[in-house]
Amino acid sequence: MKPYPPLKSLVAFDAAMRLNSFSLAAEALCVTPGAVGQQIHKLEAWLGVALFVRHVRQVQPTDAARDYWQRIQPALAQIADASHALRDSPRNAVWLSMPPSFAAKWFTARMARLLTRHPTLALHLNATAVQVDFQRDGIDLAIRYFDGAAADLDATRLYDDEARLYCAPAYARALDLRTPADLQRATLLVTTVQPHWARWFQQFAALPDEAVAAIPRIHFDQGLMAIDAARQGQGVVMISPLLTDAELRDGSLVEVFPLRLPLANGYYLVHPRKRALSPAAQAVKAWFIDEARAPRDPAART
Repeated sequence: MKPYPPLKSLVAFDAAMRLNSFSLAAEALCVTPGAVGQQIHKLEAWLGVALFVRHVRQVQPTDAARDYWQRIQPALAQIADASHALRDSPRNAVWLSMPPSFAAKWFTARMARLLTRHPTLALHLNATAVQVDFQRDGIDLAIRYFDGAAADLDATRLYDDEARLYCAPAYARALDLRTPADLQRATLLVTTVQPHWARWFQQFAALPDEAVAAIPRIHFDQGLMAIDAARQGQGVVMISPLLTDAELRDGSLVEVFPLRLPLANGYYLVHPRKRALSPAAQAVKAWFIDEARAPRDPAART
């Protein structure tokens, strides 16, 4: 019997090839980028072939790596499918993925109602900013923030989205924020999901480009951090209204201006078109659709 290559290294190699990044592979595997690099080195040593060309801030797969990945990928997918099918054999198990901000700000406030409606449900929640691979990650349903265009996915729109501005009440008073032009005195809190400040100023404020560019900014890769910074009086955040219900209720945030910028992206519930949902996953999907059609404030309902 021929010896197997280091199987842990194959997992790291597959993730690095799929995500085209050691850092993203590390995030998906819940390890450090250094650990991914060590596994790749181990596989290269076993194969006797270089799989990646290392640059200062980038790695690039070699032709040998691409050819090797194409040959082993079907086998890895088959192993994943068989393993997930066995793991998912309990009829009430559902694996659900969603962005961390949506999980913290929308889902947790409503999760008890889902479990009350379906008390035997075994829910496994994956909160990640990385776009999941349904086949390899064993996810049944995912909430995805995009425009809904995906030929291989069944995408059900839950919410349209729009950009709104929020800050702490004391911050608005201290800077006397009465008109959009007053934001020249503020700090803008910018998120990767809604980086639309330039478009917002073009539509709502008659300020020259150089004046807009001169406004100080703090950038966040997580909406949760930007919302918390706004609560603490660090600036004005542009964020989805779907994520600020709790802060508006407790008064820690106020909407700065009644001005809303419609966006092409929204929150969609997605799953692969070619994979049949289990009865439990179908029930969770129906619950999400019902929740999206109901009044948005979870405190207003029982």
